[in-house]
Amino acid sequence: MKDELRNGLKQTRLRLRLSQQDLASMAGVSRQTIGGVESGQTSLSTTVALRLAKALGCRVEDLFWLDQEAAQVEAMPTQAMAVGEALRVSLAKIGGQWVAHPLVGADAFRVDLIPADGEAMRHSNQETVAVTLLDDPVNLLNTVAVAGCSPAMSLWARAAERWHPGLRVHLTFANSMVALDRLMRGEVHIAGVHLYCPHTKTFNVPFVQQALQGQTAVLINLGIWQEGMLVAPGNPKAIQTVADLARPDVTLINREPGSGSRHLLEQVLSAAAIAPQSVVGFDHVVHSHHDVADAILAGEADVGMSAASVAEMFKLEFLPLRRSHYDLVTLQAYLDDPPVQHLLGTLGHRRVISQLERLGGYDTHLTGEVVATVEPTRPLGGLQSDRPS
Repeated sequence: MKDELRNGLKQTRLRLRLSQQDLASMAGVSRQTIGGVESGQTSLSTTVALRLAKALGCRVEDLFWLDQEAAQVEAMPTQAMAVGEALRVSLAKIGGQWVAHPLVGADAFRVDLIPADGEAMRHSNQETVAVTLLDDPVNLLNTVAVAGCSPAMSLWARAAERWHPGLRVHLTFANSMVALDRLMRGEVHIAGVHLYCPHTKTFNVPFVQQALQGQTAVLINLGIWQEGMLVAPGNPKAIQTVADLARPDVTLINREPGSGSRHLLEQVLSAAAIAPQSVVGFDHVVHSHHDVADAILAGEADVGMSAASVAEMFKLEFLPLRRSHYDLVTLQAYLDDPPVQHLLGTLGHRRVISQLERLGGYDTHLTGEVVATVEPTRPLGGLQSDRPS
């Protein structure tokens, strides 16, 4: 890569309120030399560099540095990456291939704005993108890409980064089915899922079997959480059971197809013989647990499906419906990657366990345990009708 000498001489001089002549006199050089160095027109000798640093009371490397042309890597864009637009991206190496995650909209934030690893533009006639790096590629190799919807995943990721300072967790929101699809497309290392199959009376495994594409997956439990209905403080509509969702004075806030909460709603409505379209607000869809809680707090809805931990965080009332396994799905091949090992290894840490328990609504007796290893098989009979659409 080509190196170019850069300097911050002018900025340092002005910060100290020195004129070019003042600095020239202090360093024993001509004013023209100062002007030439600041503009990049004068070749810099070691002697002049040392004199300037001594005069300003700093190190030579504080004033002068080599600016390398930005390196590039070839990466696979995620399916969500738009075509024909230069975008900030985050990079993760997955299965030996760089994957570029666009930092757009909500995916560009944790609480604050996420620094980009590079910039790229996707073209319609190319399978890969050239990413112009904004960081040393060595710093990016320790990244684990994770997709899921549980608030506990963010808590776990931040705690893991604290205990492994070199570890980076790129966490993006995705409902259970979308997270699984992203895992199978090679866009993430880990997918968080909470889906119940009434035919097998099991969580997650049948859906992972259906999604597998000739690969073996491992399910590791994050926690068993209580899912149910969120209602406003004091439960002003006196909602008690699923049957109350059919009342004309009760307005629902719904989740998108593919989410575990939407899946739960459709199953309990079916069991209660309630037609989904008879529920006021069934077509009013938001895309996160946070959005469901916000809608109820704002008085836009009376009830929504979510988890006890979300109710606790937003100080809403909670009506439990079932205990669901929230599992982390990864491909067996990824378990050999040191960053993935570091991240998953923190699940058994007492500090992670205590953080999950203090969220409320989490049973942690299985947290960190491998609950299933799933080989690719033909889809189970009858499952297709239960996959959200």
